Amino acid sequence: MPRILITGCEQEISTFNPVACHYDFFNILRGDELVELNRGRNSTVGGAVKHFEQAGVEIVPTWHAQGDAAGPLDHADFLRMATELLDALKPHAGKIDGAYFSLHGSMGTTAELDPEGYLLQEARKILGEEVPIVISLDLHGVLTARMMQHADAVVSYHTYPHVDFANTGERAAKLLLRIVNDGIKPVGVRVRVPALVRGNELITETGLFGAQIRYAQELQQDSEVLSAGFLICNPFTDVPELCSQGFVYTNGNVQKATDGAVKMTTDFWPNRAKMQGQLIPLVDAVKKAAAMKGPIAFTDAADATSSGASGNSNAIVAEMLRQNYPHTVLAPIADPTLAAQAHEAGVGARIRGKVGGSLDPRYTPLDMELEVISLSDAPFDLETWVFTQVPGKSAVLHSGNITFVVTTEPVMHVDRALFLVNGQNPKDFHSTVVKSPHCEPQFFNDWVEANLNVDAPGATSANLKSLGHTICARPMYPLDDNVEFTPKPEVFSRSTRN
Repeated sequence: MPRILITGCEQEISTFNPVACHYDFFNILRGDELVELNRGRNSTVGGAVKHFEQAGVEIVPTWHAQGDAAGPLDHADFLRMATELLDALKPHAGKIDGAYFSLHGSMGTTAELDPEGYLLQEARKILGEEVPIVISLDLHGVLTARMMQHADAVVSYHTYPHVDFANTGERAAKLLLRIVNDGIKPVGVRVRVPALVRGNELITETGLFGAQIRYAQELQQDSEVLSAGFLICNPFTDVPELCSQGFVYTNGNVQKATDGAVKMTTDFWPNRAKMQGQLIPLVDAVKKAAAMKGPIAFTDAADATSSGASGNSNAIVAEMLRQNYPHTVLAPIADPTLAAQAHEAGVGARIRGKVGGSLDPRYTPLDMELEVISLSDAPFDLETWVFTQVPGKSAVLHSGNITFVVTTEPVMHVDRALFLVNGQNPKDFHSTVVKSPHCEPQFFNDWVEANLNVDAPGATSANLKSLGHTICARPMYPLDDNVEFTPKPEVFSRSTRN
């Protein structure tokens, strides 16, 4: 019976968020709870556990950390986490047949630009060169050479918005067991594309980018192809290997892997301009919505907490106040000072507080009279994603026609969970501010009159030129003009392993 180790560390960050995050921002599972709390759930680890158990594998669960998107992780806290992960591997060195690492690909610390590559490099020193390692990544991950050098193979999500967490983990588990049981020798080829993309055309079910994913899935129908995917990266993580890229792993067939990766990327390149955010100027969006019957969703992707922003933006509400917006508004905001003030005052109190701008200097605080409607501080689960949110002290505050749901910590707005657990249903409001670039259609798009993708300032703005990249390779589309692309396949193989 093969013994398969499971571990991982997952987080996505925005380099442009000025607020660093820390150790306590992560949900850490150790030992058996890693299996018990993921079994049957739509998570990468849950999918891997399902396949391993069906295959009769002895699972060796060790340590796994899951952090919501945020600003860069404090490097000292990362080193603490890395030590915990690596120490959890040491008792199993020489006693396992393979290892599965559940990663994201777009982590970043205040000092380390490739944390996942570092973890894999250090894990190799412990587990040895002979033990096969398969990793899974978000399709917003930045796959680095160091990751590919220390992993035998890579799998990635095939959906955006993401719904295939468990499927991805299951594919990784199947691939790992093929290496362990059948002795296959993976060879991987990646082709990097100097393009950053954003916008509706990345929705895999309906957008142009779906063609790359469907081609990757088609490749995987060939028994010799072990894994294929296309990573559109997280354009808000400013790191040296930031880019879009296609990858293919085969059982030793370099030419087949090369042909697949080249075709995937050359088909992608002509659509790069169409794969940019179609944004509405903030002033125009508010004016347009004011004249509509509603309901309206205002997509504030520039402050998307699911992409690493602080959630501290008040930009849309500030413009609404400036224009005397006539309709009811529901707006989320992460503002620890305001949340603490509301809890001190209590339900029913009227307070004068500053809304937004306390974490991110892009925004000017709004001085407002507010009524405290309700208070909470309990963790909650998202509607579909398997990510428990820990908002800290939270409050529903009301001022005129505007209702704020205020949290201490940033939480993800990929659905309506934050609103609903605080007793606020978006369908009861004319307008809702949604701090996520894309939600599954049933949460907003299926029932709103319009979803306005607003060009507001923020650490995750789809107006990519506004962010200020200084580290990624240049030239890079759309940051630069006259960018050219010639496919240059890069081959990675650990087939010399004994």
